[in-house]
Amino acid sequence: MKILIAIFILLPASAFAQDKVQWHDVTQWGIEGRGWGDQERSKWFDRFPAKAEKTVTKSVWGMSRHSAGMMVRFKTDANAVHAKWKVTSSRLGMPHMPPSGVSGLDLYARDAKGKWRWAAATLPAKQEMQVTLLRGIKPELREYALYLPLYNGTESLAVGVPAGSNFQGLAPRKARPLIFYGTSITQGACASRPGMAHPAILGRWFDMPVINIGFSGAGKMHEEVGDLLIEVNAAAYIIDCLPNMNGAMVTKRCVPLVKQLREARVDTPIVLVEDRRFPNSWLVPDKSKFHDDNHAALRKAYQDLKTAGVKNLYYLGGDELLGDDAEGTTDGSHPNDLGFLRQAEFFAPVLSKALGLE
Repeated sequence: MKILIAIFILLPASAFAQDKVQWHDVTQWGIEGRGWGDQERSKWFDRFPAKAEKTVTKSVWGMSRHSAGMMVRFKTDANAVHAKWKVTSSRLGMPHMPPSGVSGLDLYARDAKGKWRWAAATLPAKQEMQVTLLRGIKPELREYALYLPLYNGTESLAVGVPAGSNFQGLAPRKARPLIFYGTSITQGACASRPGMAHPAILGRWFDMPVINIGFSGAGKMHEEVGDLLIEVNAAAYIIDCLPNMNGAMVTKRCVPLVKQLREARVDTPIVLVEDRRFPNSWLVPDKSKFHDDNHAALRKAYQDLKTAGVKNLYYLGGDELLGDDAEGTTDGSHPNDLGFLRQAEFFAPVLSKALGLE
């Protein structure tokens, strides 16, 4: 008996912490990055409504089940923040992207000056996880933002704080969102954690809600995706599909997509983005030609649209999106965290102009 008592006394407080955590299901107050919120979904955390399965390609639909770009906000004065979540796929990571980005959560906190600052990330090791994101926090009421997995679906998510702490789930902001339509890069490959994808970075910098409509291998200016985009009253549409296209596809699809968006949303800014250049394209002529053809096709489409009188149309060149030192990618194609930060820095002034913030 004495031995058992001694063991009981020596057990750390964390062994009993689970009994003292109060859990809050994020579906009870809603998350940002989940457009079409009033429409039926196959799963709550899907990016597209259920009806999209009948219209978009199989690849687009499959990728739309990933929770890329979704973010939940809350306020608490807790000295610790916990999370438990379950993802839909057992593929927690990829050869070129760690589980922390594919299937993990990423926590930010707003400081006294109103700036979002990184706070904690997760290292998922199984489909269903329960972790302490951060402990020992200064006890002060503050706002937090928790980003969801980029390349996995989310089955469930709850935020936990010590029982007795103040906690308030913050409903999605009513401000019009920035909508990013693009490829695997837009979706977030290969950020080390969800908050480092450039749409998320820009959302923090502009302090605006973001909807991420990036689809790995499937961002191709599809009319059916355009039909869905026009249902959302966006602050701006950012069209960044060229990495998945070629010059002929751009010529065929860009002008119709822009006209489709403009017909439905007369004044909404539209930003056309060239693809980044492969950092080794200077060594491989075929790679360089791929970018040259894409850029020329997009530039001509832009000029034709401007000549036709399309207003609030903006253009972002791609040659310098990743910098000029070839250090901005993970695999020669997808940005690493440095590459995403550089992209955000190039996007920011164009978006500022488009949004009338200059």
